[in-house]
Parts: sequence; C-alpha cells; structure tokens
Amino acid sequence: MEPFSNIRALIIDMDGVLWHGDQPMPGLTDFFQTLRDQQIRFILATNNASLTPGQYVNKLAKMGVTVTQDEILTSGIATALYLGEHEDPSTTRVFVIGEDGAKEPLTERGFTLTDLYEVNTDSTPGKGADIVVCGKDQTLTWDKLATATLNIRAGAKFIGTNADTTLPTEHGITHGNGAILAALQVATGVTPTIIGKPEPIIYQQAMALLGTDTSETIAIGDRLETDILGAVRTGIRSLMVLTGVSTEEDLKVSGYQPTWLMPDISAITDALKNGL
Repeated sequence: MEPFSNIRALIIDMDGVLWHGDQPMPGLTDFFQTLRDQQIRFILATNNASLTPGQYVNKLAKMGVTVTQDEILTSGIATALYLGEHEDPSTTRVFVIGEDGAKEPLTERGFTLTDLYEVNTDSTPGKGADIVVCGKDQTLTWDKLATATLNIRAGAKFIGTNADTTLPTEHGITHGNGAILAALQVATGVTPTIIGKPEPIIYQQAMALLGTDTSETIAIGDRLETDILGAVRTGIRSLMVLTGVSTEEDLKVSGYQPTWLMPDISAITDALKNGL
C-alpha cells in the first residue's frame, strides 16, 4: 500500500468507524490519543444528522474521548451552511423531518421552521415551507411524511441531509435516511438535492474548517458508496475500514477504490505510529 505521507488532517466518519450505536470500537481512546500526540488535526464528519455537536461531544466523552464541538461536522450543519449560502434565512421557511441535529443548525442561522400540515394553498399562502429538509428521524410518523409530501408537491425545494440507505447499529444494519428519501421521492416525483457524502460539499466544508487542501487531507470511512466515493469526487485520498457497511467483496466489483484498506481504527493507530 501507499505509505502514509503528507498527512496534516483527517476527515473521519463516525458510525461504523468509531462505534456501532453506543458500542465503541476497540482501540478508540488510543486512536484519538495518537492523533493528539502527533498533532494531526481532524474533523468528525458524519452523514448522520440526528445529533447535535454537543450531543456527539457527550457521546464520545462517555467512551473516554475528549473532542470539541468545533471538531464535529454533521450533515445537518452542512445542510444549514449550504442553505445559508443560497437562501435568505430571514424570509425562508423550512419543514424538517429530523431530530435536533437537523433542526438546531437551521434555527441558529435564522431559518423559520414550520409545523405539521402547514402547507401553502390558495386560501393559506405563505403558511407552508419553502424548503423540506429530510434527515434521520427516530420519531418519524405518518404525519411528518404527509406534511413533507404536501409541501414538496406544492413546490417546496427538497433537500436530503444524506442519502445513506442503511445504518450500522449495535443491533445490526438497519434502514438509513435514504430509505425515507426514497419514500418521499416516490410520493412526489421529485429527486432531492443531497448535501452529505458522496457529494463533495461536506468534505469541502471540512477542509475549509481545517485550513487544509486536498493534497494533505485524508478521509476515513466504512462505506464505499458514500465515504470513499465522496473522497474520490473531492480529490482527496481515502482509507476504508472493515468495521461498518462495506466489505472486501464490495471492493472487487467497485469502479473506484480507497487509497488504503484496513481492518479497523486500531490498525490505523499502528500505521500512524509505525508507518505502513
């Protein structure tokens, strides 16, 4: 394999790389201590928009790892940043399927969030949403899906925080946000704009936060069609671990490949300490 060289920063996925649900991966604390010791900067960039940065900080603290909120970039934050660049928050109404991690970044930037069954009609113009944002939502209901469908059919823009069809958990691999997007796309005939991986947007935002360029930044992930494809599209090197969704068999039929393949984060730690 290509040796590790010119590594100034890492963009690290979380689900399937650092943990399964609430179960940390073996070697988690040693991995982060090695990054601190070697002064390698990092952004934890996840397609999962359900939690806020503060909630991720607390989750990692319970696993024995200290990070700051500035070191976390969720697809929820990336979505709010993207919409803030393309819309006027003070005059834009958004309906969100999602949890705090999707809602808080939008309200912090001044967007107005709409409620269930607030939809533009001839008799109630301006009541509905200009944009529908859909992220992972463990409180998903028929009413939320109906409200999103009605708003999209009434002309609202359709934004997906990410398109992950599955999610690795401590119970196994279950459905991801892409499954919700698929239902809404079938119901409306509208294809969503995706902000998270494999689109380059979130990686580009992470590099801006890190102050690095494509030649000195590496993406670490477990999912070939999001983490690795996103890195390829962004023009950065990538490392895939085998503790999440994608397998070595998947690589055999893929048209793109990670720069490195390792079994887990403990192997990454060894490589950083000793070289490949």
